[in-house]
Amino acid sequence: MSAPAPSIPRFHLAVPVDDLAAARAFYGGVLGCEQGRSSERWIDWNLHGHQFVTHLAHRPAAPAHNPVDGHEVPVPHFGLILPIPEFHRLAGRLRDAGTRFVIEPYLRFAGEPGEQWTMFLLDPAGNALEFKAFADDAQVFAT
Repeated sequence: MSAPAPSIPRFHLAVPVDDLAAARAFYGGVLGCEQGRSSERWIDWNLHGHQFVTHLAHRPAAPAHNPVDGHEVPVPHFGLILPIPEFHRLAGRLRDAGTRFVIEPYLRFAGEPGEQWTMFLLDPAGNALEFKAFADDAQVFAT
């Protein structure tokens, strides 16, 4: 029997990594993602219901940066929007693992439309990740 379709579409994202063991330790160990299928060249991860894949491949040039709220945000980047308590639990887990943040967890756009907690970090291969949380989910697409 096949699983029921999710209520919202899930994304599929594949990123290059230069060390699958380091990717396994970070995504499986530090972030706690469940590992799916794998081979000697790639690993599927369950990233909160989304299919995220780390592929052993040459990493392209270093990311660019864009100024946002007084910080230099790495581009490209990807991540998740989490509930606020989960955001803070993840920030603690990352700190406990000795993660070096590109942008430390902080409240961005405080008191403005789109107010959100955010943090940026790099995985072991240098891929930029952002995790964020909104007190009001209606503000995710605020203008």
